[in-house]
Amino acid sequence: MQSKEIISLLQSEPSMHPITVSGWVRAFRSNRFIALNDGSTIKNIQCVVDFEKFEEDLLKKVTVGSAIQVEGTLVESQGQGQAIEIQVSKIDILGEADPEEVKLTILSPKRHTLEKLREQAHLRVRTNTFGAVMRLRSKLSFAVHEYFQKNGFYYMHTPIVTGSDAEGAGEMFRVSALDPKNPPLNEDGTIDYSQDFFGKESNLTVSGQLEAETYAMGLGKVYTFGPTFRAENSNTSRHLAEFWMIEPEVAFNDLADNMDLAEDFIKYVIKYALDNCQDDLEFLENRLLQEEKSKPQTERSEMSLREKLSFVIDNNFMRVSYTEAIEILKRSKPNKKKKFKYLIEEWGADLQSEHERFLVEKHFKCPVILFDYPAKIKAFYMRLNEDGNTVRAMDVLFPGIGEIVGGSQREERYDVLKQKMEDMGIPEEELSWYLDLRKFGTCVHSGFGLGFERLVLFVTGMGNIRDVIPYPRTPGNAEF
Repeated sequence: MQSKEIISLLQSEPSMHPITVSGWVRAFRSNRFIALNDGSTIKNIQCVVDFEKFEEDLLKKVTVGSAIQVEGTLVESQGQGQAIEIQVSKIDILGEADPEEVKLTILSPKRHTLEKLREQAHLRVRTNTFGAVMRLRSKLSFAVHEYFQKNGFYYMHTPIVTGSDAEGAGEMFRVSALDPKNPPLNEDGTIDYSQDFFGKESNLTVSGQLEAETYAMGLGKVYTFGPTFRAENSNTSRHLAEFWMIEPEVAFNDLADNMDLAEDFIKYVIKYALDNCQDDLEFLENRLLQEEKSKPQTERSEMSLREKLSFVIDNNFMRVSYTEAIEILKRSKPNKKKKFKYLIEEWGADLQSEHERFLVEKHFKCPVILFDYPAKIKAFYMRLNEDGNTVRAMDVLFPGIGEIVGGSQREERYDVLKQKMEDMGIPEEELSWYLDLRKFGTCVHSGFGLGFERLVLFVTGMGNIRDVIPYPRTPGNAEF
């Protein structure tokens, strides 16, 4: 008989029809009550055993962490905490788990720190916290695709291996098939990449944006959703070396349209999570409340997790120019009292996370979209404004996160883009194909990038980005 998922069983009425369920043992009390979980929901199903009808040797193998299959009937529960339970008639041990070895792992019932859980990332999805986070991650992924497909976007797969640096920052992982101990050299002693696999120097992508622009110029509305890589030595709770990026590009959209799209998209996926992940969100919300009890009152959140998510959905994002934001920051108490690590002294400063979070959490107390940044601190492809000093860039800032979205209206004018590339030292021959878009039917177009893990971080209320991706890749760490 095929196993039923626990999530569907918990929504069923008692029935005398025999059922089968498989899962991992979370607890076995009094040689009578098995708490079984199969990953389909955060909730366990209680399986009640009449131990006098089972071999003692069999029951000894029903240990925490073991995989079992039970057969029985679904009956009304006699105890508190659950409406139904399974009256067990048969138990099959699918995979044993030695209790002595389990004690040494995070599968043991005691509480473990998040750092400890990261050390055993191959097991952490079997804990309540990580089961909840990863189910939410999956649902959010679905919501991303659903939003774009419902709104007429075409999904495209941009290359993972690329010869271009979309951000112009140079923080890229090199891809090479050359012998590192004996690579071919040019006459000047540099490595001869013409003899490499791709015939040129190649890297892992930092963004699919440039390639997505080419497809927006033929399909109108496209989006990418795939892995991206940054060789940035940032050991923080907000950075990963490998992460997933969502990047829509839309022909004929200007900066205002781009801001509208970003806000509408974010609200949609967060609402999807609220509508479809109540059990997991309730658990994560309670986890946060317990965590905050140890903090001083002033550091505790004003809203619960689900209140915070609803607040984002129900309120318009505040739209503020970079120039206005600089003035607010210059006049702010933390700046005047030198509490900021990076003091804001003049227009042109590159805003740090502390500044972004001040604007969102202390000043406006809602998500903020900053726009019209100084050209000098933004990428070459952003459209230059008429003032010659600013570009049509935008960043969406969230509480607890800082920047969650970065985007812009793209520079559609051939001569201006060519000059910007020259000024920034970007070789024209490297991106001749990108310049071609401005020669053959150019038009206003815009797009943005949203780091998916930062979205998951916000929705789950987790504090470290390493806890919202299955196997985090960070400086000095490529375990599993």
